[in-house]
Amino acid sequence: MGVTRLKRKDRKNKTVSRLEVQFLKLATNLELGSRSAEPKNSQLAKNNAALLKAAAAK
Repeated sequence: MGVTRLKRKDRKNKTVSRLEVQFLKLATNLELGSRSAEPKNSQLAKNNAALLKAAAAK
């Protein structure tokens, strides 16, 4: 069976959707009490602190 090439739009959509899923997986915040406590020096805690600081500055 021959291999079909995706049109440019479909290739772009495939790539974009894959990257969106990857981004959402990385960006999920832990809910309070959902897991064991997050360490204070974790990257997630640093990111949340930076976001709060940026939001307060506006």
